[in-house]
Amino acid sequence: MFRWSCAHRLSRSLCQTRFLSTDPLLDQLKICISEDQVFQLVGKNKARLSVTHVGHAINLLWKFQKEKPRMLRTIDQVRGHPEFIALRILAENKIEFMEDNALVEILYNILRFSVEPHDSLVQQLVMEGWRRLERFNLKEISKFAVCLGEQHMHMSPLMGHIASIVDGILDDVQDARILSSLMVNIHGVITPMLRDRLVDKADSLMDTLDVSHFNHPRRIVQFLRNMKHTYRPLLEKCNNAFLQNIGQMDPENLSIIIGLYQSLQYNNSEFRLMARNRLIEMVDQCNNVASYTKLFAALGPMAGQETREKLEEGILTMVDGMNPNQLLAVLGTMEEMECRNTLLIARIASLLQKYLGIYRPVELARITQAIVNLRCQTPELFSMLQKILERNLKSSFIPGDVAMLARVISSLPAARVDEEVFSKVDAILPQCSLSDLSSLALAIVKWVRTEQPSRYSTSGGLGNLLHKLNTCGHERITKIDKIDLFLEELKYITGDWLEEVLLKDAISTCERLIDQITWKNLPEFALFITRTNYLCAPVLNKIASVATEDITKIHYNATYAILLPFVVLNYEPPNGEAFFDACIQHVLPHLNSLDPHLVVLLAYSLALAEYFPEELIKAVFNIDFLGRLDAQLETFSSTLNLRIRLRLMELNRAVCLECPEFQIPWFHDRYCKQLQHRANAGISSVQRQIHQLLGEILGGINYAKVSVMTPYYHTIDFECILDKNKKPILYLDQNVLSADLSKVQWGNGGQLQETKSLPPGAQRVAIEFLDSKAFSKNSSNIKGEYMMKKRHLEILGYHVLQISSLEWNSMELSTKDAWMDYLRKRIFADDL
Repeated sequence: MFRWSCAHRLSRSLCQTRFLSTDPLLDQLKICISEDQVFQLVGKNKARLSVTHVGHAINLLWKFQKEKPRMLRTIDQVRGHPEFIALRILAENKIEFMEDNALVEILYNILRFSVEPHDSLVQQLVMEGWRRLERFNLKEISKFAVCLGEQHMHMSPLMGHIASIVDGILDDVQDARILSSLMVNIHGVITPMLRDRLVDKADSLMDTLDVSHFNHPRRIVQFLRNMKHTYRPLLEKCNNAFLQNIGQMDPENLSIIIGLYQSLQYNNSEFRLMARNRLIEMVDQCNNVASYTKLFAALGPMAGQETREKLEEGILTMVDGMNPNQLLAVLGTMEEMECRNTLLIARIASLLQKYLGIYRPVELARITQAIVNLRCQTPELFSMLQKILERNLKSSFIPGDVAMLARVISSLPAARVDEEVFSKVDAILPQCSLSDLSSLALAIVKWVRTEQPSRYSTSGGLGNLLHKLNTCGHERITKIDKIDLFLEELKYITGDWLEEVLLKDAISTCERLIDQITWKNLPEFALFITRTNYLCAPVLNKIASVATEDITKIHYNATYAILLPFVVLNYEPPNGEAFFDACIQHVLPHLNSLDPHLVVLLAYSLALAEYFPEELIKAVFNIDFLGRLDAQLETFSSTLNLRIRLRLMELNRAVCLECPEFQIPWFHDRYCKQLQHRANAGISSVQRQIHQLLGEILGGINYAKVSVMTPYYHTIDFECILDKNKKPILYLDQNVLSADLSKVQWGNGGQLQETKSLPPGAQRVAIEFLDSKAFSKNSSNIKGEYMMKKRHLEILGYHVLQISSLEWNSMELSTKDAWMDYLRKRIFADDL
């Protein structure tokens, strides 16, 4: 009886097994724990493999690789294995029988093994996916788009088809992973309207996102970078997700995010500080070339001197094992760090020579720019670079590449180019953007200066080429009818070409397109106007009007950019008070959200225009704030660090002089003495000329002092003292300066006066020579910083005479007698 019972149970168990698993081969695949087991099973059962078996085997092979550290993966070995090749052939023969999800998964995983896009399996999978595209679900569409992106098909009609589908179903997307993957892959084929819808959708999904998935916001930021669209509300949400995950990020992720932020010109001090600390923690843990290279690229530009030296020593020990991409990353970082390690520079330069032939044109341009800026002393590298750059230029038909290559060729020391280069430049001029034309103008001017020995130089050909370039620039800028295109093309123009050739056309275009100025493009437009240094009242009035009306729609972070042209050019629009008040009230509630350096710049810019909001001033001159500012400045480049510290000093001085009621202490005495010590004490030829003339007018050279240092460390070109009868007073000691604050006190009317007072009725006179930098390009209106200095000198008790270089160099003042008469009238004027 017992035997029959056991037999019955066994029979029932076998029946259940057959019912639960009718595919023993699939069961065997599922229990494989290594690639060898999969390949062994595939090899023994090729004739029995169904489409399900093939798909599962390929997916399993990638699963095993994905579970390994990157350094231990065996992608190449798997791809070349005979059984993997057999799987690819079987998959290609069974494509029509694949389920939609299986088709996309197989394509995705095949690409993980670096199978080339031109492989027949990949091509057949892509074509079949296109045929089924309309019936794919969201997840399948997203993954299929990723596969196309990896094949560099961002601009393909197929990607356009996907974008069209996304446009129709976007409201149904609720998964941030799916959305972010779609965004980053369809960016090249979407309209501005779809871009805005995608941004709005991402913005709403970020509110419900599981912040532990920091790859989703990273892809969103990558989309914004690709679209050159700095949408700050979304960036800040993404940044908050990054801040909560920095402890889990490796150098590669941190390096990617830092690079994206730089491209977007987005800065967040909290992220930079936390990222730097995290990277410093990992310095000793990175013991291979790949991870250390990424660490170096991310940490180097933010590190202090001691850490930089340690990083340079570490990278020097690993540089021989680097591949071409790693060498390029290290070189770019060294340029950003302003590296002066000659041994490291020489070693990198030596290794680069082996790989120059495989770099793309844009990479060659980056290499050239970096080695020039690093002052590399390797003539062989320069010679090789020039040959390769010229070869790429001559074979290129892309205007942007030709312009880029011409610019970097011209930067090489003693670069000589042949006529074929000039002919290529000549041929592509009509197709160039304004940015391209600017690069070419810079190159041509350098070639003219180096006296290129060719038909182009000897017969005036380079001059004709430059004339043709200027004509193309005039024609292009006058035909632009969209302000966003105008701003895009002029955004990265450098050098004097815009100022000397296109400035009037650019301003005319601004006036022509003035009705297209909206709150969306206002910050970028205001920055452009600041760059032009051109005072155009109608344009500035429009900026002020739009800002005043729509200030609540503009991100508070952009307030500084909007204020800048007004304070720099010293222009107050008709609604000036309302405009400044709107900007101030808009930004005050968000001071704690702004980066410390931006708060300093904002306060300084308002001080130029004589606005000193107490809440803003008290926020800056606060010990906690100054501590955060110091910490942030440590992550900046030396140039930006010095600039912000200078602005803080100037703000401190302005507040002490113009708002003594705030009782803000002056704490920059030592800083100013250091600046004074480093400053060049020489005087210009014009200053020397004026000093001699003043000596003749006043009765002797000792009646006028040169380069006088005042309290609070303003430097005056010339100082003289007149008694109550307007007669000059002799300086007994030319070496005594007035920089000691202990010798001054507050007087009536808010003026600072020396405690050791002048004779009754005497007056100090400050004479300042204002060169062209003190004025806008088209006006004699004195710029904001020079008017601030005048206010400060008047508070210090000076009568200030500002001599305009425009007047001094005019036809009316072309003789010594005319100059002396001019100075005499200004110094002894009745209103003194």
